[in-house]
Amino acid sequence: MNRRNYQRELEAVIKENESKSRVPRLLLHSCCAPCCSYVLEYLSDYFEITVFYYNPNIYPEAEYQKREAELKRLISEMPCTKEVALVDLPYVPEEFFTAVRGLEHIPEGGERCFACYKLRMEAAAKYAAEHHFDFFTTTLSISPLKNAQKLNEIGEALAEEYGVPHLPSDFKKQEGYKRSIQLSADYNLYRQDFCGCVFSKKEREAKAHGEA
Repeated sequence: MNRRNYQRELEAVIKENESKSRVPRLLLHSCCAPCCSYVLEYLSDYFEITVFYYNPNIYPEAEYQKREAELKRLISEMPCTKEVALVDLPYVPEEFFTAVRGLEHIPEGGERCFACYKLRMEAAAKYAAEHHFDFFTTTLSISPLKNAQKLNEIGEALAEEYGVPHLPSDFKKQEGYKRSIQLSADYNLYRQDFCGCVFSKKEREAKAHGEA
């Protein structure tokens, strides 16, 4: 089976929308400012964007607050084509621990991560439906460490459930990840060295200390 080209699919959606008189509204789930930077630069030409900050996986709370503050700063400083809004939900880490119960010892990049993707993307899909957005998606696919195929599969399933189209994406394509690194330097953004959750933090620390 041929692997789908989500970047090409995104470009097709953009082209179709350009023929319409109204600019579509996009709810963009974001995990942090560095991942959001390139996506905002790219998509603000074509969408009216609201950034959706819902990340109960992030640990500890100080890390969550730091990423939230950097995201707010980026939105306020970045000269996007169209004004960008922000919605930030309360920090409730128990929601993450409930979602990944029984998967705590799965290595990074496996089923625990997929459950985390779904938790955050479902919150975005639900919010998008309740507030009449035209599309929803997430910045997560910009990371080389995130499974773009799984993210899009989850997004498409949630689109069916909540009735809001999922915007296909693989933002690392067209050197998106490289551009996010440059933008992070330009805006002096804080770039974390682990995905966000307590399990990824422990895994990163173990590797740093040469543990198996």
